[in-house]
Amino acid sequence: MSPGSESPILIIGTERSGSNLLRLVLNAHSRITIPHPPHFMRFLAPVAHRYGDLAVEGNRRRLVEDALALLERHPHPWPHPVDADRVVDEAKPTLFGVVAAIYDQHRAAERKARWGCKSTFMVNHVDDVLADYPNARFIWLVRDPCDVASSAKRSVFGYCHPYRMARLWREQQERGRTALAKWGPEVVHLLKYEDLVSDTEREVARLCDFLGERSETAMLEPHRSPAAQETAALSRSWRHVGEPISTGRVGHHVRGLSESERLLVDKVTAPVKVSLGYRIDPRSEFQPDPSRFDVALRSALLRLRVESRSIREDRNCARRLRRDLYVRLLRCVYFNPGSGRSPGGSHPDRAWCERGIASRSGR
Repeated sequence: MSPGSESPILIIGTERSGSNLLRLVLNAHSRITIPHPPHFMRFLAPVAHRYGDLAVEGNRRRLVEDALALLERHPHPWPHPVDADRVVDEAKPTLFGVVAAIYDQHRAAERKARWGCKSTFMVNHVDDVLADYPNARFIWLVRDPCDVASSAKRSVFGYCHPYRMARLWREQQERGRTALAKWGPEVVHLLKYEDLVSDTEREVARLCDFLGERSETAMLEPHRSPAAQETAALSRSWRHVGEPISTGRVGHHVRGLSESERLLVDKVTAPVKVSLGYRIDPRSEFQPDPSRFDVALRSALLRLRVESRSIREDRNCARRLRRDLYVRLLRCVYFNPGSGRSPGGSHPDRAWCERGIASRSGR
């Protein structure tokens, strides 16, 4: 194996791009484990500065406690417990150092050589990861933004409104492109969803070459794994990972988006979309932008629809809502000037935060 073969693997890009599929493809490898992500960096990075110097054990411990509280409420439970004391002792004094120590315990429990993270929001933290782990490898997963928006429109994960999802896609692909230009193809591997599902064997082989691993047959049929079946059963938004890999979702926007929505996505994403080899409708240039009021109202209506369906159909709906509530309360505490929170200080509002979460989650 190459010198970097024991390095972490991070899937970056935009949600609804096939990252759950890619996670399970990689997780099927005998040396790689990638649990479903609690999105530690996404939720904790905005408040990380409030923990103070993480070289101080007390500050690091508070961060570890909050990270593990997120993991406890994660809508896709991890199969192994995490020892907080070990994380505090073993973590590098950075936010990603804490995240890596948590993932490494999972790796050890799974008895595999490498761990990975499929939180696509890590596209915002490429430099932070490489500062701690220079041998880290990134898979930049890209999908046609119209299909991304079509999928997100019916999912509780991500923006429901195609205009908002298109803006997010453009921003995150620009970050991915910057990372590839800065660190090169030895560190950042560009993978298109359409290629992965249409020529799986070739793309998996290329992916394994990039990671310094041997391709394994099990990676071509990830739907057969217990991990895939568990994920598919938890949420309607993840149901397709329990099916064989196919091209059936390529071009889904033809049915999932109206013509005006598709033209709007093309307009918002046009320069980046073309640079990645996707076609745009030339009429999109003349598609008017929606007003803020229209976007807000339509977003609320779409969100109401997907939340209602999630309540009826998703086994993990209560856990997801409990997690989301915890994130909001946590940020309220850390951003509230009157909370009494200071770097290295006590947290007088923590009990209130926990009580609020418990009362709203039925605990």
